[in-house]
Amino acid sequence: MAARLSFLDRFLAVWILAAMAAGLGLGRLVPGLGDALAKVTVAGVSLPIALGLLVMMYPVLAKVRYDRLDTVTRDKRLLIPSLVLNWVLGPALMFALAWIFLPDLPEYRTGLIIVGLARCIAMVVIWNDLACGDREAAAVLVALNSVFQVLAFSLLGWFYLSVLPGWLGLDRTTLDVSVWEIARSVLIFLGIPLLAGFLTRKLGERAKGRVWYETRLVPRIGPFALYGLLFTIVVLFALQGDAITSQPLDVARIALPLLVYFAAMWAGSMVLGKAVGLDYPRTTTLAFTAAGNNFELAIAVAIATFGATSGQALAGVVGPLIEVPALIGLVYVALAARRFFPDSVDPSAGPAVLPEGATRV
Repeated sequence: MAARLSFLDRFLAVWILAAMAAGLGLGRLVPGLGDALAKVTVAGVSLPIALGLLVMMYPVLAKVRYDRLDTVTRDKRLLIPSLVLNWVLGPALMFALAWIFLPDLPEYRTGLIIVGLARCIAMVVIWNDLACGDREAAAVLVALNSVFQVLAFSLLGWFYLSVLPGWLGLDRTTLDVSVWEIARSVLIFLGIPLLAGFLTRKLGERAKGRVWYETRLVPRIGPFALYGLLFTIVVLFALQGDAITSQPLDVARIALPLLVYFAAMWAGSMVLGKAVGLDYPRTTTLAFTAAGNNFELAIAVAIATFGATSGQALAGVVGPLIEVPALIGLVYVALAARRFFPDSVDPSAGPAVLPEGATRV
């Protein structure tokens, strides 16, 4: 199997760990690097991170067969569980974990709750693709999440930070974020790569046909998804390298509820998907879209509301730093779990553990 993998794919976990280490080292060793990277922002997110996210998402969204999206929108077994997991169970679970693990650290607790409210619309497309999930289903679910994010984020923030704590006799926090700020984040980080991917497929197939598009063009642009991912990871870790390495105990306390959250949401979603009769690709898509979070929105909201040096902002930054290694690990778990889905491709007969960059990534 290993012989079927590209060099990049074969050592993907190594590259991600190396990118994390490089970012931490740069942030720690180069004075002022974090401030320089954060100086120019797009929708409250560092410009280098924004560019990395756009480069990361575009190739995957260019591979989506948009003429098949109707088969996803008709699948209520996928859509209804996704809405419940993302907008009912996910925020409630993060709220509970934040109070259980961080009762004495209100800034970090609030930051975690904000992370739980921001449902994933970006990196999830990478994890889903690596785990051989359904690309068309992922495109629909992230679009659905983006709509609900614009409509529900502020309302849920008010409920989980002010109303529910009041009912339970706990400390309250206010969250001042406009619908426009959320819509702007969604339009930039999902709208731009989605439109670019759609136009690339539309124009490419019109000019050369689907066979040429999927056998010649896709292999050329596919690896850029991982290049963008690795670049984004380096910048993310560099931005907070000094804070992370100088406050390891705080980072560890923030990380623990996040690890529980990612594992519980992903495992519960996989079990639910199989229980309602979804096949492996759509169950995997359900699990990763439920487990991931929109860290760019969470960080932007935390910085705008509480300040760049606040504990809320640090908790928001720690979110993706834990999510990246956690979800890449779950990619391998998902691929190993294919044997529990009779209709999926047998791992021993199908592609290697991580599909070749030219065809999947």
